[in-house]
Amino acid sequence: MTSASPRSARRGSRLLAYSHVTVDFSQGAIAALVPFLVLERGYSYAAAAGIVLAFSLVSSIVQPVFGALGDRWRMRWLIPVSVLLAGVGIAAVGVFDSFWITALVAAVSGIGVAAFHPAGASRAREISGGDHVMMSWFSLGGNIGFALAPLAVAASVGALGLGASPLLMIPALTGVLAVAVIGRVHAPSPSAGKKAKAAAGRDDWSAFTRMSVAIVCRSIVFVGMGSFIVLFMHEHRGVGESLASASLFVFYIGGAFGTAIGGHLARRWPRTTILRWSYLLAVPVVAGMLLIPGPLAWVFIALASVVLYVPFSLHVTLGQDYLPRHMGTASGVTLGLAVSVGGLASPAIGALADGIGLEYALLPLIALPAIAFLVLLGMKDPQVEKEEVAAGGRSGRVEDAVTSELPVDRPKGTAAGAGAPTAAMTTEP
Repeated sequence: MTSASPRSARRGSRLLAYSHVTVDFSQGAIAALVPFLVLERGYSYAAAAGIVLAFSLVSSIVQPVFGALGDRWRMRWLIPVSVLLAGVGIAAVGVFDSFWITALVAAVSGIGVAAFHPAGASRAREISGGDHVMMSWFSLGGNIGFALAPLAVAASVGALGLGASPLLMIPALTGVLAVAVIGRVHAPSPSAGKKAKAAAGRDDWSAFTRMSVAIVCRSIVFVGMGSFIVLFMHEHRGVGESLASASLFVFYIGGAFGTAIGGHLARRWPRTTILRWSYLLAVPVVAGMLLIPGPLAWVFIALASVVLYVPFSLHVTLGQDYLPRHMGTASGVTLGLAVSVGGLASPAIGALADGIGLEYALLPLIALPAIAFLVLLGMKDPQVEKEEVAAGGRSGRVEDAVTSELPVDRPKGTAAGAGAPTAAMTTEP
């Protein structure tokens, strides 16, 4: 096994984070293309959300499968292939007029995203050694990709029309190059991987399931707002189209700060505590974003993004710790649910918006962070539990050692031997 130096680990983590930028660029782009599908092609809210559904449905089905395969085989080749596939699919969304072909190429992009996340997260953990800050870099890359996508879509599709969508493939090409540069940083041998798995603790499926419910709640809020925030700001806050597109950038770039904050907080407090506080704070912040008009709406958009993204990288590492024998599955599910379930819910939000108006269709999102908070009550961070057990064991050993050095009172005349004290150690009753 070749261990990475701290410097090479940081370098590898940053390059892998950049590849994550280019993959989640595709996820941000699919949401950013929704207003153009509505305004340029005349899609209804539900139809435009159906394109997001095609992307997310395939991703949600396939991603856990890739995670399970990653538990059995190390498939590093899948990382560059998935980056390329995600880019090709998103580049083709604006090329075809047919709704069904557009949905098909969106699904192809979703497959690329699904294949990347389990393999990428496992590789990130391998390179970083599980360091929370370096793992947060990996998640941060996805946030940056999300944030850059609306700007790139506005600069290309916004200026030239949907036919310019092939330009959106450029980031994916650079992402493939970044993966190629990583090289064999911290490359364990297959036998070392088997030994590590054998030494891992037991899987806690109950805790993992509870955390997954919280991820589902977060996903519906995040993807639902990401899909409709531009139209919401344009139609219900009176913001022009260009400035409304900037709201999606604010919503996504705030996530970059939230992810970085989450990684640093996890060095000081249990991850489960951080998750609960984040979701509790998200309730009034999401409410403010949807209910308070005027310039303050922009402040709440940024705050909502931050509090929704503080848990993001912590979900991944917690999932891996809850399922130490199935880290690929944990990575696939945590990262897959983070986006895919929200994509599944988007058509329902769109259909509701067609019926009662977008402003009212988004209001149920306020309750979901509260549900996530309640689900997480009582959950413990497995790393903290291990540290407490280890500290207790060390304390017990020290106490035993000290006790063995102390004189023991015994009745006078007890014979020495078999642990009895000598006459010099006896005390008078």
